[in-house]
Amino acid sequence: MKKSIEKSLKATRFTHKDEVNKKWYLVDANGKILGRMATQIARIIRGKNNPQFTPNVDTGDFVVVINAEKVRLTGKREILKQYKHHSLYPGGQKIRSFQELIAKHPDKVIRNAVKGMLPKTKLGNRLITKLKVYAGDSHPHAAQNPITKQI
Repeated sequence: MKKSIEKSLKATRFTHKDEVNKKWYLVDANGKILGRMATQIARIIRGKNNPQFTPNVDTGDFVVVINAEKVRLTGKREILKQYKHHSLYPGGQKIRSFQELIAKHPDKVIRNAVKGMLPKTKLGNRLITKLKVYAGDSHPHAAQNPITKQI
């Protein structure tokens, strides 16, 4: 009897996706440094801030980022940083600078930074869908009552 009690206390408990209560967080990117903000967002999306974290299960929460166009980089990175994309056709490489991309698609800057910090698996592809990025102050997720998160 005693051994079975000790054994059950030492057993590792794995979380199933049905047991997780998803929360919504709101992050304001105004004046935040891109990489430092992206690491915190990736932790929330992955679920590493939850005590029931399980590596192979989606235990993370949703994150809504507003004011994406006001994110900044440190040092000379704002001038030197480049985003490369290839269409898989000969001569299909496209290179855009940070300034060019933030002016045209500010949401892609944050999405690329967070996606690079998530696993490169099917789970990572599902996790990135939990990130919602918007250029301005407004967002359509007010019905989810997001909790404001200071990062």
